[in-house]
Amino acid sequence: MSDSWDPSHYTRYAAERDRPFVELMARVPPLEPRRIVDLGCGPGHGLRWLADRWPDADVLGLDSSAEMVAAAQEVAGGGTVRAQVGDLVDWARGGAHAGEVDLLVTTATLQWVPGHLDLLPDLVGRLRPGGVLAMTVPGNFGEPSHTLRRQIAEQPTYAAHLAGIASPASHDPADYLRVLAEAGAAVDAWETTYLHVLDPEGQDPDPVFTWVSATGARPTLQALPEDLRADFTEEFRAALRRAYPRTDAGVVLPFRRVFAVATRRDDAG
Repeated sequence: MSDSWDPSHYTRYAAERDRPFVELMARVPPLEPRRIVDLGCGPGHGLRWLADRWPDADVLGLDSSAEMVAAAQEVAGGGTVRAQVGDLVDWARGGAHAGEVDLLVTTATLQWVPGHLDLLPDLVGRLRPGGVLAMTVPGNFGEPSHTLRRQIAEQPTYAAHLAGIASPASHDPADYLRVLAEAGAAVDAWETTYLHVLDPEGQDPDPVFTWVSATGARPTLQALPEDLRADFTEEFRAALRRAYPRTDAGVVLPFRRVFAVATRRDDAG
C-alpha cells in the first residue's frame, strides 16, 4: 500500500466534507479577487466553486498529492484555473511572491503541518492589503475516531511500524484569532460541530472507518505491513462500531470544525 491519497475514497462522503468549505466561504467579506490560491486543494471541488464564483480570477490549487492534483486538474478544466503539486510550507515562505494574493483558502489541510500556528504570519504575508485568508481545520482529535486509532497503534505489535507517522493536530479558535491578529489581520473565528449522518441506507457496516481511513487514519494504515494492516483494520473497525452505534437515522459522526477568516489590514507587515 503506497503512501498516496485516493481521490475516489476521499470523496465517498463528498457532501459532508465539502459543507465546511461552503460555510467558510459564506463568511468571506465582499471581494473582487484577481488571484486566488487554494492550499491543499484535494480533488478540486473547491477550485471549481471558486472559479464559478469569481470567473475573472486566476485560481491556483496546490496540493502535495499527485493523485489529488490529477483529479483536481480534471475538475478545474483548465483556463484560468490550475492545479499543481507543491509544498504548502515552501509556498507560504516563498518571499519572492509576497503580497500577491487576494484570497487564500485552506480547508482541512493545516492540521497536517506540524507547528502550523507559526506559519500563519507567512500566509498573511502572502496577501495584498485587504486580502483574505479563509481557513478551516478539523477540531475533533479528542473524539473516539482518533483516540481509538492511537490506542490500538500503541500496542507493541503495531507500534514498531508506526514511529514517526504523520499525526494531524489543530488548535482552538481563540488560538487562531490571537496569532492572526498579531500578524496584522482583522479576524472572525468560530467553531461548529456537525452531526454527520453516515450511511442512512445501511449499506456500509463500517461507515466511520470508511470516513477515517480516507483521512486521519490513512498514514497509520499505509505504514503497516499488509498482514498487520488486516489485523489492525479488523480491531479498529470493531472499536468504531462500538463507539458509533447505528441509530434509526444512520451512524452519527459528531465532527467539530474550527474556522477563521482573516482580512489583512492596510498597515500590516
